[in-house]
Formats: sequence, structure tokens, C-alpha cells
Amino acid sequence: MRSKTAVRHCWPVAALLAVSFLAGPSGARAEGTLRVCSDPAYLPYSDRAGAGFENAAAQIVADALHDKLEYVWYDTRGKGGFETFLGTTLDVGKCDVVMSMPYGSRQAQTTDPYYVSSYVFIFKKSKHYDIRSLDSPVLHQLKIGFESETPVQDGLQLRDMVVTAKTFDVATTSGASPRTMLQAVEDGTVDVMITWEPAIGAFLKDYPDLDVVLVPNARDMGPPEQYTFPMAMAVRVGNDALMKQLNAVIKSHSEELADALRQHGVRYYGSTSGNPGVGANGQ
Repeated sequence: MRSKTAVRHCWPVAALLAVSFLAGPSGARAEGTLRVCSDPAYLPYSDRAGAGFENAAAQIVADALHDKLEYVWYDTRGKGGFETFLGTTLDVGKCDVVMSMPYGSRQAQTTDPYYVSSYVFIFKKSKHYDIRSLDSPVLHQLKIGFESETPVQDGLQLRDMVVTAKTFDVATTSGASPRTMLQAVEDGTVDVMITWEPAIGAFLKDYPDLDVVLVPNARDMGPPEQYTFPMAMAVRVGNDALMKQLNAVIKSHSEELADALRQHGVRYYGSTSGNPGVGANGQ
């Protein structure tokens, strides 16, 4: 999803450094407390009850650091979107870490990745669609659903399919559930939905008649496209001390983190340095 994977509109690095400088000494945080910036109502990512996979990962990290876990709640889909969320929380020192950020993002300093996942095709198993990539011919005959301002939109535009597709804006609509994208396939609003797997993985158990197929990075013609992303945690630019601590936790608790995410329906595609054996089937 836009706010959790490939954010297209990034703050300039110089601006991030300036904000980090104004926030005070990098690495400064309350001793014995890990403050996590999080959305209070955006399952399956996070909520106030701690039911999301980011909540689970945050608790594992806090426990490993022997810290008390404290949340700073902020609507990541409110006015200004994810960029405003970062700028008014993490970047100004109101909290210490954000649990999901594409590895190497220019919007913040990222840890080593702790999972790798992908955009996926979702359709009814009974349809037996031969869908293997965005270049699959059958897609031109189907009603496609996708989330706006994501790599998927770019891919559909390259193939002249975006105009006839249906746009979903879950990532920018406060209170909207990613479950609605699965329901759109279930009730026939669209034939195929293309979305970020961790956004819908927790709800798939309620839709046993739906199939899930990886969107590969390869394409029939032209350069490769990216739909699989390594996901990391984010700290303020310059907060090297905390980043090193988090990297150590990611390495030493890789299996615990992987198990927690899988329990929340997150399927792994590819691998991370901390999880070299995690393959495309999430096993």
C-alpha cells in the first residue's frame, strides 16, 4: 500500500536532515521506553487494542530491548497522509520508531529489513484465470481493481489498462478497511484486485474461495518493474544508536518476528538477511 511500501512523494533529504536537527540530539529517547508512532485504527497494521502485525512486531522489539512499549497515536491516512504523519511525529522527536518503511526509503533512516513481501493478484479460484504477470493477456478482458499512486498504477499505465480499471483509495481514507478490496472481488465489483499482500493477508481466511498470485518484478518487454519490497523499521535521520539496536534485535529475533507476521497473514516473498530461508510460499 502507498503508505507502507513505495511512497512516491518523498521529502528532500536536506529537509529531513533539517527537521531531524531541530528535533534535538539524535538517539535521545526516554531511557527504558520505546515510543512507537502508529495508526490507532488501521488493521491489519495496527490499532489501539494491539491487534495488528505492527503491534506484534513492536512488542517483540520492546521486549528484546527490555523497554516499556509506548505508542504515539496518529492517523496515518489523515490530512497530508503518510508524509505529514512522519513530519509531525518521528521527524520532530515525538517518538522513536515507525514499524513499516520500505528499506532504503529517503523519508527516514531505515534499519535492516525484517520482512519482504509483494503486491499480489487476487481473484476467485473458480475462474481459473491464467494470470502470471501484468503482461498476462487475460487482464485486458477483466475488470481490474488497484490502489492509486502505487507501483501497480504505474504498471497499468504503461500497458494502457489504467483507464478501464477501478481505483481504490484505502491508503488515503481514514477508517477504510483493506477488507473492502477482497469484498470487491467476492461480490464481483472487480474480477481481479491488485494490492499489497500484508494489507489483506489477515482477512484472507474469511475468503477461502479467493486465490492469491505474486505480481513478479519481471515484464515481457522493457526494464524490470518493482512490486516486491523489503520492509524495515524507521528512525529519525542520524539516530544511528537506535538503528544499531534495532538491527541487532532484527538479527537475533528474526524467527520470532517472522512467526508473528505469519500469524497475522503476512506472506513472505523473497528473503531478508535475517530470514534467508523464507521463500515465496511464506514457509
